Amino acid sequence: MSLNSNYYCSVLKICTETRNIAQAKKIHCHILRTIKDPETFLLNNLVNAYSKLGDLTYARNVFDKIPQPNLFSWNTILFTYSKSGCLSEMKDIFNRMPKHDGVSWNSLISGYASRGLVTDAVKGYRSMLRYGAADLNRITFSTMLILSSSQECFDLGRQIHGQIVKLGFGSYVFVCCPLMDMYSKAGFVYDAKRVFDETPERNVVMYNTMITGLLRYGMVEDSWWLFHSMQEKDSISWTTMITGLTQNGLYREAIDLFREMRIEGLAMDQFTFGSMLTGCGGLIALKEGKQVHAFVIRTNHQDNVFVGSALVDMYCKCKLITSAEAVFKRMTQKNVVSWTALLVGYGQNGYSEEAIRIFRDMQRNGVTPDFYTLGSVISSCANLASLEEGAQFHGQAIVSGLFFFTTVSNALVTLYSKCGSTEDANRLFNEMNFRDEVSWTALISGYSQFGKADETIGLFEKMLAHGLKPDEVTFVGVLSACSRAGLVEKGYQYFESMVKEHGITPVVDHYTCMIDLLSRAGRLEEARRFINKMPMPPDAIGWSTLLSSCRLHGNLEIGKWAAASFQELEPHNPAGYILLSSIYAAKGKWDNVSELRRGMRIKGVRKEPGCSWIKYKGKVHIFSADDQTSPFLDQIYAELEELNHKMVEEGYVPDLSYVLHDVEESQKTKMLTYHSERLAIAFGLIFIPPGLPIRIVKNLRVCGDCHNATKIISKITRREILVRDAVRFHLFKDGTCSCGDFW
Repeated sequence: MSLNSNYYCSVLKICTETRNIAQAKKIHCHILRTIKDPETFLLNNLVNAYSKLGDLTYARNVFDKIPQPNLFSWNTILFTYSKSGCLSEMKDIFNRMPKHDGVSWNSLISGYASRGLVTDAVKGYRSMLRYGAADLNRITFSTMLILSSSQECFDLGRQIHGQIVKLGFGSYVFVCCPLMDMYSKAGFVYDAKRVFDETPERNVVMYNTMITGLLRYGMVEDSWWLFHSMQEKDSISWTTMITGLTQNGLYREAIDLFREMRIEGLAMDQFTFGSMLTGCGGLIALKEGKQVHAFVIRTNHQDNVFVGSALVDMYCKCKLITSAEAVFKRMTQKNVVSWTALLVGYGQNGYSEEAIRIFRDMQRNGVTPDFYTLGSVISSCANLASLEEGAQFHGQAIVSGLFFFTTVSNALVTLYSKCGSTEDANRLFNEMNFRDEVSWTALISGYSQFGKADETIGLFEKMLAHGLKPDEVTFVGVLSACSRAGLVEKGYQYFESMVKEHGITPVVDHYTCMIDLLSRAGRLEEARRFINKMPMPPDAIGWSTLLSSCRLHGNLEIGKWAAASFQELEPHNPAGYILLSSIYAAKGKWDNVSELRRGMRIKGVRKEPGCSWIKYKGKVHIFSADDQTSPFLDQIYAELEELNHKMVEEGYVPDLSYVLHDVEESQKTKMLTYHSERLAIAFGLIFIPPGLPIRIVKNLRVCGDCHNATKIISKITRREILVRDAVRFHLFKDGTCSCGDFW
């Protein structure tokens, strides 16, 4: 080799290391001008340089001009096509080669394997066994094992393992690591452990691989033992352990290990920070999360998209949504994970409209949503009972092909269920290729929410018959259905079966359902005894449920006890005072009503003003009681006047006890007539075309008189009216409500 050739090869190496293709082409020109017949060695280096710099055309042009290409020449261009995915060219070059060695065969197999083409890769491997068995090496087996693992061809992996043992490659760490990984991903973690134990010399990579496999299947104690037995640990060892602990829900242990890692002075990468932030979010440990954020900035990882997305997720889980958005806005690079983290955060923190806005912004920025993003935005539509927008996303799911992902299908079933379209929800459920526990629970909850007790219980029994395990949410739906149907004994049976048959410890939501079950049935004393035996006090909804029933059944004694307990739990929640006031008002005890109001003023408790809203042609129309601001005021009040006449003819008598003011009866009637939900319903009757349901949202609980009035309106107008208040969904149809007489 001449000195010139050696010099040019050195310069070309620098060009590839610095990714400077322009300089490489200048060197190429200089070679052509100064060397009449370049040596094969130099031309091989040119092919290799262009290959590494990603210019296949120049690489092939140089190769074609080599007068007598040697094996290295052929292997270089073969590897170029293999790595770039040009498989037809790769195959053509391989077939033209006068001779093959291990590099040639491995390039061929790797080209197919990297594209997931199992059949072609296996065909190449078998040809190698037949014609080039002597060239089999660690890279061959490693490539085939990685292919078996990535494509879940575990039977193939077992066959490769047999050949590894037969041909004497079982002691090579380079082979054993992907073999262990393949077994652990297949669920054969003990086979992976056997490979680990039988390998005579293990390095840190083998330990890391084995720890990953153990943690993948929740074998935390074994992974701890292995981690502490390591004589040498690198950053990946620590990060693997931290990641596995967070994946197993052991967030506090992950945070403690992170602190140890810092003390050891080891370098941390994006995966370390990502896992650590997941742990902080899981514990809602804002203080530790902020400390990690500061460390991220100090180590200059804040511009990493993976770390940035984890920060957004952490702040969202800690309910600091403004900080999450601030981090998101400062991110120099954003991907679908970043956008989804913020979208989900808004949805989980009750800002469903903002979640939908984020989705629109994401699309405007040219980011294509994945199945998780689409499922999340559909869930936000479900929370808003916004069927119109949800239906648009349904169409997008069909067009994009994401509908067939279970996450998206489940979100759509939930959407239609919550919007009262249980028939559509059931149709979607039946069309699903695969139904998991969430699918069944979504439809069960939908039926339950709208008072379809028989369908709820029937579907629950079918779920059990299919061998699926119900969770806490499933039982909330079933118990609610029993409550609305008055099935007290059956409700008790399901409540007891949670612990005895399904190993589920009841939480406050289940106890609230039982309070509702007994209260609706008028068994108020039994409800009080049940509450006194509860392992925790009822929440605000539980006390509100009991108070509402006390008002319905006129039980002042238990009502006073429930109100006092409610006020002790949440002294600044006006619901307890207002519900007790309604009991006093129903009995004409206006002095007690006045006393309660004085108490509220002294304690600084304020009743939130009631308002209702309805969406029409993309715009939200908001109404308050006795509203005077709407531009459609005259039409709305005229519609209400006409409705009132028809309602009276149907036998409607206003329940004046819901007016907590000691005024004339005519004034009380007027106050009830102009409640915010009735104004919104009147607007809907005027503008929403016949045949379409009217969808109303109210920030407070619907009062009993409006509940009764809306049932009559649905009968008179023959319209479906869906009202979502602060407690539940109500579907009014043909003079009935999905929640029955007890709202």
